[in-house]
This record gives sequence, structure tokens and C-alpha cells, in this order.
Amino acid sequence: MSTRYFRLNEDMSGPDRWVLHDTLDAQGRKVGPRLYLNDSPIRFDGPLRVPLLHPGHPLDFSLADAGDFPVVTERVATTLAELAPNDVRLYPAEVDSRPEPYFLVQVVRLVKCIDEAASEEVRYGEPEDDLPDPLGYYLSVYGMRIDPFKVGDARVFRPWGYPAALLVAEDVKDALERTGATGLDFTEVTGPSPISDEERAYRRRCNELLDPPMAARLAAWKSLGGLDTLAVAPRDGSYAFPAHRLNWAIIHREAGRILLVSEGLSDPFITTLEPSVGFGLELALETEETALPLDRFELVDNMELERSWWPHKLLRRVLEEVVVHPHVREGAKAGLVVLEVAGEGLPADLVGEAGRVGVLLGLDSRTLPRSFPTPFGDVRLVTVKALLPSELEFVVKRGAEGPLELARRFTRTGEEHVSRASRHGVV
Repeated sequence: MSTRYFRLNEDMSGPDRWVLHDTLDAQGRKVGPRLYLNDSPIRFDGPLRVPLLHPGHPLDFSLADAGDFPVVTERVATTLAELAPNDVRLYPAEVDSRPEPYFLVQVVRLVKCIDEAASEEVRYGEPEDDLPDPLGYYLSVYGMRIDPFKVGDARVFRPWGYPAALLVAEDVKDALERTGATGLDFTEVTGPSPISDEERAYRRRCNELLDPPMAARLAAWKSLGGLDTLAVAPRDGSYAFPAHRLNWAIIHREAGRILLVSEGLSDPFITTLEPSVGFGLELALETEETALPLDRFELVDNMELERSWWPHKLLRRVLEEVVVHPHVREGAKAGLVVLEVAGEGLPADLVGEAGRVGVLLGLDSRTLPRSFPTPFGDVRLVTVKALLPSELEFVVKRGAEGPLELARRFTRTGEEHVSRASRHGVV
């Protein structure tokens, strides 16, 4: 029996590597639900087909179906069949644009072996996460460690409770590497814990502090529309944020609109490890759904969203001003604030002669709450409204009365807080 085991992932380091889409049968149906953790052989009418989500350099080992299924060349398939015949099933597959044979690898062994105490961090699924045993007992496992003495004779397997991970024995790893196959990335899951007891205790305290507000935000977002669980917007880490982290949520709303909201400005301050609502606000920008031109799978490329989707670009610039300047965020929590940000890369209709774009923060909305509750206090949801150059000029000239008058005019349109790249002005 091997005493060393490794997690096998697709090597993501190549700049021009391809990305595979969902595997389809001859009728064009996704095969994923029928094969995942199904230990019974399945017959298909004709070879399976794997479309390309993103063309690029082909790999001998790739993950299709959002990471569920390995798709491999013949030399990798042969090695797996020889070393782990009882652990895998191989289904012939055609990969678009490639003449050589490929195989879809179904891993049929599920082993209860995760060592919770030795792993860096395990997060348990909650009922609302819809992770039924044994498919998803764990919501996440960081720095995974397994107990090798619980593996038995399995050589290619998935760990019970966290089947997203694909594990292999050391001899399988060595044999695959000897083939010279591309796309292989191994991380050991046996051996000493990667962190100390002190670091583990600190992370546990951080989770106890940060999980409740995160859950409260999630509940608030779900009450506003359909939370997009597939789109992955850019994540950020900075000491400027209360918990040094920033995420984004995308919510599909009625009337074909989409809401982008920040996640992290209302985190407790991680430096003090005390309950709080951080800066006490989150930002929200609602726009038309057509403003999101990307396929949601492409959003995995964090930089692509930054380059291509103007609402995120605008909201990110507003957020930087809110974080850096206390008077801006305090003013936005209390009432209306007019702000200007750089217009580079934003729609031309929004950019004034000076190359700037104006926004109005803090507009009340009939369809969005002014605030939402968390275990540590209420958090202000600050709306961000993109202004046309004529509206920015109007509000600047009117002084203190300008934002109030502009807000009244926006309210009469019925879309008080909604931002559009092209619309009729209210002045």
C-alpha cells in the first residue's frame, strides 16, 4: 500500500492553454449528471464529444464539465487502465478540432479518508448549501490531508464528502509523469499539516467572526433576485478593506436588469478581531442585463471582466474613493454624494470633456432596501447612479440643492437608481 497520495489537478499555468466545455452525448445532452459518482457502467450511443470553451494549446490531461471529469489522451488513459483498473472507467471521446482519440475518465472509487485535524481548514456545508451526503459533506477543504491507512487498495479515487478532489497514489503519479503528459499538476495530501496549531486557532477565530456577516449578505442578495452562482467576478485582497478581502456578487433582477454588489466593505476589521460592520456599507450598481456581454464561464478570467464590463469598472473606481476617503463613505451613508472618477474605458456617452464620469451615490430606491441586517448591525446599501455629462454639470452648478433636485427627477423616471450607458438625460 502506498503511504503517499497526491491531489491531481489540471496545470493552469500555461498562458495559451485550452479550456474544455461540458461533455455531450450523441444527442447533444450533458453526460455529467449520469456519470458523476455513479459506479455502474453506462452505455452511450456513439462517442462522446467535448466542445472547446476556449481554444488554445491542447493538453494530455484536462478537466471538462467545470472540473468534474478528466479528459485525457491515449497514453494517460493507458496508464490509468493498467495501474487502476478497478478505480476508473474510460469512455471514448472526441475533442473538437483534434484528430487523435481522447477518453473521458470516470472515477468510481469514493473513500472516506480526509483527516480533518491535520488539514489546514475544513468548512462544513449547511442545509441551504444543498450538499447532501456523501456528495458534499464539506463546503471546502483547504490544505487537504488524508489518512493513508484508510485508503485501502484504491489508487485513483475521490475523497468522501469532498468529491471535487481527485486523488492518486504515488506510483500512479510517478507513472503519469514518466509518460511526459502535459496538463498534470500534483499536490501532496499526506504528511505533516501545512500550518501550526497557533495559525489554525487564529484562522478558526477569523472564520467565527467573518462567516456571520457573509451569510447575512448572502441572504440579503437572494432576497433581491436570482443570485448568479456560476459567474465569478474578480476577487481582491488589500489591507485597505476591513478584512483585507473584497468579492462581488451578481444578481439577476426583474425587467431584464442585473445588480452588481460589493462584498467586504461591511466585514469586521480583521486587525482587532472584534464584531463590527466594518465601514458600514456595501455598494450596488444596477444596469441592464445586456451590459454583461460575456459568457458567464469567461468570467473565470478575472482580468477579462475588468477589461470588458463597464459597470464593474465604474463601480471599482467608486469603491476606491469610498475606501480611501472617510468623508465620502460617511456622506453616502447619510445622504447623497456626487463623485467624479476617471472615464477611461467607460462608455463615451458617460464621459465628459475632462475625461471624467460623474456618479450620484445614495439614491433611495423603491425596489432596493436602504439597508440590510447582519448579526453585528445594519449595513447601508449605497446605490451608485452613473450620470450623463449634462447631469453632472447641472448638479455641480446647483450646489447643495443639486443632488436633491437630480434625485427627484430620477425618481419621476421610475428608474431612480438604475445606470444605463445610453439614455435620455433628466436636465
